[in-house]
Amino acid sequence: MARPPLVPPGPELTAAERTRFARHLLLPDLGLDGQRRLRAARVLVVGAGGLGSPALLYLAAAGVGTIGVVDDDVVESTNLQRQVVHGVDDVGRAKVDSAADAVAAISPDTVVVRHRERLDAVTAMEVLADYDLVLDGADNFPTRYLVGDACARLGIPHVWGSVYRFDGQVSVWWAGEGPCYACVFPQQPPPDAVPSCAVGGVLGAVCASVGSVMATEAVKLVTGSGEVLVGRLLVHDALRQTWDAVPVRRDPGCAVCGASADATRPLGWATQREDACAAGDLADDGSLGRPEVGVEELARLLAERDAGRADFVLLDVREPGERDVAAIPGSVLLPVGEVRAGASVPGGDGRRVVVHCKAGGRSAEAVDLLRARGVDAWDVPGGILAWSRDVDPSVPGY
Repeated sequence: MARPPLVPPGPELTAAERTRFARHLLLPDLGLDGQRRLRAARVLVVGAGGLGSPALLYLAAAGVGTIGVVDDDVVESTNLQRQVVHGVDDVGRAKVDSAADAVAAISPDTVVVRHRERLDAVTAMEVLADYDLVLDGADNFPTRYLVGDACARLGIPHVWGSVYRFDGQVSVWWAGEGPCYACVFPQQPPPDAVPSCAVGGVLGAVCASVGSVMATEAVKLVTGSGEVLVGRLLVHDALRQTWDAVPVRRDPGCAVCGASADATRPLGWATQREDACAAGDLADDGSLGRPEVGVEELARLLAERDAGRADFVLLDVREPGERDVAAIPGSVLLPVGEVRAGASVPGGDGRRVVVHCKAGGRSAEAVDLLRARGVDAWDVPGGILAWSRDVDPSVPGY
């Protein structure tokens, strides 16, 4: 169903702008009026990463007048495989700065507002309220739910995308016009229940496919062109090269946008699971009841094991693809999913098991599961990233 344009037309275009945007002016569904609306539009992009990068480039090229960029991170070399607004020389720079430079190189007249911060329950409403719509390319569930909640409360469209490995999803959530994000995904999953791209990987070009659809939906919303993805979830399978549209509906009982939703509750609270932040049971002293081995101590223990003075299993609970990138010598692989399923530790046989993952989240879960089964399991906080940083820099980070 066609909807009215989201943004009123801005000033008349100059002769130079008519030349620059001539291919848009030729489109019957966009034309001169639509281009003026794009020039007047204020669009916020959450995340200058894999999805935000192509969206930013195409929004800038389309002539959007004001683009806000939210990101608190800096550019890392692992980003360059898919985050195309950043280059080799940008490694170590704030992402909002390199993203702003990329936008300026395409569209010098576009105003870029840099929000170098991580949105939270206090800042989200203040930041989002200054924009006509939001493109959400966040890479974590708390931010996605926070943005969805804030958009629903403000009544502005929430153009959302997600990618993992060779798959992508896109939709437009819009409380009052159709479902909001929480209508379709009512609760945040527990930590590490859904692997991230940093764990499972992602094909960079899939980000381009999904990000460009997000930018297209933003242009359609601003100009009133075509039928936007309200009430439909677009699912992309790059290996099969298919796009499927799945109908989705508003939930009348939604805690975020339903008739009985509490507008006074803390932002994002209604979508949180009670166990979302739980990492383990508390000990009597209030600390997590999970024994730990630091990476420097682990290096000493491995040396003693090699000399026959120590006996333990070093268990790697990451995925096989991660192990292909980097591994601690002498470890054995058992992905955390198999630990959840009750698999035995290879070579455990009553010995102490020291567990590591990439950064510590999955190893903490695995230790809790193993200790509940009577295994003498110890956690390695910081995982292989800490090992690479503090013990052996030759081990790649990722």
